[in-house]
Amino acid sequence: MHILILGAAGMIGRKLAGRLARDAALDGHPVQRLTLADVVAPTAPAGCPGACDCLAVDLSVPGEAAGLASRRPDLVFHLAAVVSGEAEAELEKGYRVNLDGTRALFEAIRREGEGTDWRPRVVFASSTAVFGGPLPDVVDDDYLLTPQTSYGTQKAIGELLLADYSRRGILRGIGLRLPTVCVRPGRPNRAASGFFSGIIREPLAGQEAILPVPDTLRHWFASPRAAVGFMLHAATLDLHRLGDRPNLAMPGLSATVAEQIEALREVAGDRAVALIRREPDPAIERIVEGWARAFDPARALALGFTAETTFADIIRAHVADEMGGRIG
Repeated sequence: MHILILGAAGMIGRKLAGRLARDAALDGHPVQRLTLADVVAPTAPAGCPGACDCLAVDLSVPGEAAGLASRRPDLVFHLAAVVSGEAEAELEKGYRVNLDGTRALFEAIRREGEGTDWRPRVVFASSTAVFGGPLPDVVDDDYLLTPQTSYGTQKAIGELLLADYSRRGILRGIGLRLPTVCVRPGRPNRAASGFFSGIIREPLAGQEAILPVPDTLRHWFASPRAAVGFMLHAATLDLHRLGDRPNLAMPGLSATVAEQIEALREVAGDRAVALIRREPDPAIERIVEGWARAFDPARALALGFTAETTFADIIRAHVADEMGGRIG
């Protein structure tokens, strides 16, 4: 099996590549080749069982997507994107990467596959940002897409393209509306949601964290470990079970910022909580207050997708996976 990961230098991409390298197989098929692509060349995961190509590629540059499609991977994980805060601040860049890059990829697959039976499975990383206020307390699988940010709009258009190219038999697509992935390891990025991880990650490491929103803000979360699990399950799922709706919301858990902080207290104690400093940021609050607070992901649950059920479990997963099991 040949697997292409776009956005492979990002956090989820790195973890997904590492998991595929460790498992050496997917759904009983040996992983014979990994192609890892991002705007900066990714690093090959340790122990890769077959060939591994690490490429610096910008999908929005003419010809780059065609070059990747010419490799004819069996499976494509499309994780490449400009994050929410950056897409809102830089309109042209957001549309160039998140929309034009996605369209270029799908078109390259169409042209490469013409006259052949090559129809790769494409797992598209979408977002709950495709929904926007005013929203019900719990969003179900039948709620309309009403994005209130440029990022959410770009992801919603990507979902529609995925559905149409799948309907036409050009590719075999499944879109995953990911919860906010928390706790993200490493340095903060420009995602508007970055503080959700920061108020956990930094105090666990003994560092101060900035909280720019009220404690009452409620949001929808899953861990990086769960996000990788979503990707792998989507890669092996019988796509006929999706019917004509290939995009679906992933499981997660709903928690307020106050509940996050109490979970941190449960895992790491009062000293960690004391490192959170409140510094309101109206721009960030405006973006995130329009996001969905909770979901009823009935379709995804029925299809076998799973995630954590308590925020303390999300924190413990971070401690185990990123800190060697020790709070430092």
